[in-house]
Amino acid sequence: MSEEVARIHPPASEISEEALQRAEEMIEQEEGVQNKFTGAMAAFVTLSAVVMSLFHLYASYEIVRTEVLRATHVAFVLFLSFLIFPVARRFRHRVMPWDWLLALLGVVICAYLVWQGDDFFDRSITPNDWDVVFGVALIVLVLEAMRRSTGWIMPVITFCFLLYAFFGPYLPAPWTHKGYEIPRLIGHMYMTLEGIFGVAVDVSSSLIILFTIYGAFLQYSGAGKFYIDFSFAAMGGKPTGAGRTVVLASFLLGGPSGSGVATTVTLGSVAYPMLAKVGYGKDAAGGLLSAGGLGAIISPPVLGAAAFLIAEFLKISYLDVILMATIPTCLYYLALFAMVEIDVRKFGMKDVTFERVETAWNLTKKYWFHFLSLISIVVFMLWGFSPVLSVFWATIVSAVTSLLRRETSLIPYEIFEGKQALGRGLWNSGLIKALEGGSRGVLNVAATCAGAGIIVGVVTLTGLGLKFSSIVLQYAGGSLLLTAIYTSLIVWIVGLAVPVTASYIICAVIAAPALIALKVPDFAAHMFIFYYAVLSEVSPPTALSPFAAAAITGGDPYKTTLQCWKYTVPAFLVPFMFVLDPSGTGLLLTGSFKTLGQANWGSIAVVTITAAIGVLALAAGFQGWAWRRTTLVERIMFLMAGVLLVYPGTLADVVGFGLVVIAVAMQWLRKVPATRTS
Repeated sequence: MSEEVARIHPPASEISEEALQRAEEMIEQEEGVQNKFTGAMAAFVTLSAVVMSLFHLYASYEIVRTEVLRATHVAFVLFLSFLIFPVARRFRHRVMPWDWLLALLGVVICAYLVWQGDDFFDRSITPNDWDVVFGVALIVLVLEAMRRSTGWIMPVITFCFLLYAFFGPYLPAPWTHKGYEIPRLIGHMYMTLEGIFGVAVDVSSSLIILFTIYGAFLQYSGAGKFYIDFSFAAMGGKPTGAGRTVVLASFLLGGPSGSGVATTVTLGSVAYPMLAKVGYGKDAAGGLLSAGGLGAIISPPVLGAAAFLIAEFLKISYLDVILMATIPTCLYYLALFAMVEIDVRKFGMKDVTFERVETAWNLTKKYWFHFLSLISIVVFMLWGFSPVLSVFWATIVSAVTSLLRRETSLIPYEIFEGKQALGRGLWNSGLIKALEGGSRGVLNVAATCAGAGIIVGVVTLTGLGLKFSSIVLQYAGGSLLLTAIYTSLIVWIVGLAVPVTASYIICAVIAAPALIALKVPDFAAHMFIFYYAVLSEVSPPTALSPFAAAAITGGDPYKTTLQCWKYTVPAFLVPFMFVLDPSGTGLLLTGSFKTLGQANWGSIAVVTITAAIGVLALAAGFQGWAWRRTTLVERIMFLMAGVLLVYPGTLADVVGFGLVVIAVAMQWLRKVPATRTS
């Protein structure tokens, strides 16, 4: 192999401004087109966002009534959404009169709810005229906020659910229901805690925004840069180093970014030149980068926004959700590491000697506290703190430890040294930027949660979830395997149109009951739906992570998407293990810390090892390469073995192990060395 020299920080010129601009457009597709203000308007928006973050930090520590917290949260979200997201691209970077009108109307509607007090909720069955007017206006505002921040698809789907609630008597069986008039529908959606102000907004107001604030604190204290530098320094120097760097950095960056697309773009802008140097093609590099970005959504301790909803739907601790995600996450990264190792042999990659700016040890000695910030959430939860208090104190830890070094401090050292005025210094500090970024980062998710509350409200009011589940069970003929397949397809199809959070919420209320009816534990059913909802991040036409990666690498978006599927599919067959057989729930570590002590660790070890071998077999099968290029027979054997090993059952495991042993033996017995392929 030939040898080249690369720097850990590639020159910016290696990635064109046009490529970065295209990647930025992909982020806008997920997070909405945002206005960029200057002068007084910029200061006003910043101040509003900072106040929003401070309010939620206060509410995480002090008791605030449920309805007050949720209504205030929605008021902030609507107010900032109509100022920050323009009604159309041609009105960017300025606030129009109608934006002010809609923003203030959102505040008035939510203030009306708080001002009316308990009487407001008591008359939800028979709302008065003002209740109906404000309720209709709120639904319209939520739909428009979703349209501005996430696009047309989610509002259209939400509107279709509303039509279903109206026209129930006119629908064919089994979809028919008695139908609901506007006052009754508004009473349920606006005047109870089961519609717009339901579970989704509860999670958004009490957890999701705190995690976006926490992520912003990590970002502005330089944690994201440290995680990338550390990964490059720790993994560089070998052909697999570039791929391993992407895998490790994507896991570490999951906390600061909280977004698959943002992680892909952040990592890709730094890592792609290195991937190109060692021999990755444009599409393969983009596939690996987007697969790494996807890992940010499923990796503890933060995971994606939908993970917080799992805890709320199941009434369990968020620590239990982290526990359940641990082994599946390890299997996901095992698949990625296996793919990276195979890539080296498959593509005949070159050795690259990195010109290290810093060694991993030196970086750790300087910035060790960034690791403390990352794990502090779990530590606080293990100490018995609630998830809300845990992320509150983890944010405080991040802010305080940032002061240990001048370059990471969220408060400029010049203030402490008396070289800068306190007010002006704080206003321009990383602290203010982090507080602003935390609120901005939650807007599109919070708007989606409010819209999803409308969908959940329709489902509970009309009984749609039970109807849908009975139809799925009927078509599946009572077969658990077919029900799981149908459910995964439903979640995937829904995920083609809507973001991960919305996909999970919709399917949790309409699809999960079918699995639970067949004796699948509720925690396993919801985790199954969560993992397939995450596939929306890499599935056209909303495959934003691969499309963003393709914008950076210059590859073909759809070929990049196929490459991403190649990297991720082995791990995404694993969820079938924890719904098809009781032993498979061992991958979720029994679903609770309370039952962990009584867990059958032998069974957990067996199912984990079986799943790991299955994932490795699938990686070899999908790559068409193990130690050397596979023959057609070997490739079929690896694929069959992988499928059998992720299907729980003694016979399937025995046959799967046998196929792996035979395929591996055939690889070793062939004396002809592998030839380079592309």
